[in-house]
Amino acid sequence: MQGMKKILVTGGAGYIGSHTVVELIENGYHPVIVDDFRNALQSSIKGIEKITGILPVVKEIDICDRSAFKAVFEEFEFSGIIHFAAYKAVGESVAFPLKYYRNNLVGLINALELAAEFGVNDFVFSSSCTVYGEPKGNSIVNEESEIQPANAPYGATKQIGEQIIQDFIQTNPGLKVLNLRYFNPVGAHSSAHIGELPLGKPNNLFPVVTQTITGKIAELKVNGNDYSTKDGTCVRDYIHVSDVAEAHVKGLEWLTNQDGDFVEVLNIGTGKGASVLEIIHTFEEISGQKVNWSFGPRRDGDIEEIYANVEKSRETLNWSAKRTVTDAVRDAWRWEQQLKHD
Repeated sequence: MQGMKKILVTGGAGYIGSHTVVELIENGYHPVIVDDFRNALQSSIKGIEKITGILPVVKEIDICDRSAFKAVFEEFEFSGIIHFAAYKAVGESVAFPLKYYRNNLVGLINALELAAEFGVNDFVFSSSCTVYGEPKGNSIVNEESEIQPANAPYGATKQIGEQIIQDFIQTNPGLKVLNLRYFNPVGAHSSAHIGELPLGKPNNLFPVVTQTITGKIAELKVNGNDYSTKDGTCVRDYIHVSDVAEAHVKGLEWLTNQDGDFVEVLNIGTGKGASVLEIIHTFEEISGQKVNWSFGPRRDGDIEEIYANVEKSRETLNWSAKRTVTDAVRDAWRWEQQLKHD
């Protein structure tokens, strides 16, 4: 056990956050969730309790409200921070850029300032493969791959966020930051008690597919079929959300054992790419039902093909993805059926 180390998890009621909270509890940590539930549901907290037998501490605040956020630091003594809280829909960020810049950057700045003020030195930042932009030449990117201009404001907030961290570390000795650039987290917890539950119209492929199968969405539009990929549709590195959650706990443990002040960057993915059509066909196989889909135009901000070189994360954290895309599809489908049942 970790001596019940308290870990602040911003956005801990969200999709990746809730799975990471489960993983923290199961590894003996004491997570404290800070979330204002504008992008998450209270039901995720009940799901965490069902899986772990522990009801996590939740502080319902907006981390952009610095004084409210500071009060949480005054109440608890944290040994580490995992910072998820951010808007994350690529298409929405194109439509509402200032909403994304304000929320994603102010929240991060507040988290870093308060970490320094209260001497919390271990900081895991939820970054994204979108920082790479559209890869030039090779679609397999490693941590040294050239950063291209962001395709959308969402990706820009992650690029700027990493730059803010890099600059801040120069004047804050002792602060250790791990930027986890994850690729496409998908699936749900194998218990089907927590999973991806977008509020309103989903933007990510997996919930769009499951909601099309169950009739919540009439038809799935595949955005573009003229990309230079194996079947003309976009290719992504889809990684099971439980594997992503495990990477955060491994990352936190690794930070605790490091000295000095630094920023480390790691890709969190599977190292394999799957196309949109491959995902649709896998859902059809697992569910035994047809997906009603058709081709539509390309979507602004979409990258053609990208997947991770994962050697560095394997070597640094002794971590690698255990679950397959088929596992993720099976768990996502089970989660959707559980939602329907509930």
